Amino acid sequence: MVIVVAGTGTEVGKTWVAARLATTLRDRAVTVQARKPAQSFEPDDPAEGTDAALLGAATGEDPTTVCPPHRWYPTAMAPPMAADVLGRERLVLADLVHELAGSWGDGPADVQMVELAGGIWSPIAHDGDGLDLTAALAPDHVVLVADAGLGTINSIRPAVAALSPVAPVTTLLNRFDPDAELHRRNLDWLRARDGFDVVTSITELADAVSG
Repeated sequence: MVIVVAGTGTEVGKTWVAARLATTLRDRAVTVQARKPAQSFEPDDPAEGTDAALLGAATGEDPTTVCPPHRWYPTAMAPPMAADVLGRERLVLADLVHELAGSWGDGPADVQMVELAGGIWSPIAHDGDGLDLTAALAPDHVVLVADAGLGTINSIRPAVAALSPVAPVTTLLNRFDPDAELHRRNLDWLRARDGFDVVTSITELADAVSG
């Protein structure tokens, strides 16, 4: 099973969610591999704090297996922009897809998880964004990570509309506080009025992608 972890934007907690989901699935005796096709980060960030390192810690893989070293960009911009700033070669969507296909090994895991960079419309290559990459991967399920608070319905609706033709979408309201009335109302609205598959915990998310 291929799962793409997408987000409504940056800083919504995609890597945290992906890592926690991987850990939860592994606790259920599900084998998991994680991949980050390209990652950008602040040049003074410690290597162990990169997305690839955090995902690798959750799956037991080396960070350079999660994201190949030539796709590490120590500039906090979208990967193709970072490549331009650093004088690196152009990122081509087909190359990223090819690299992912060849990275799983001879015995792929029960779950192959791919985390995007930024939001679904953020550039992931010079010729494509996260949505383009998701479509090219033809995943079995998409996890959409979103904030739980103000403005999230406006962000979630277009993202689900764009992703739903590609694969079933489960939205996780990250940092959901059941004591916050706005969070509860957002959840009820998304479920009852929009009919979306929305969860608020990693346990629920693991159930959704495994069911």
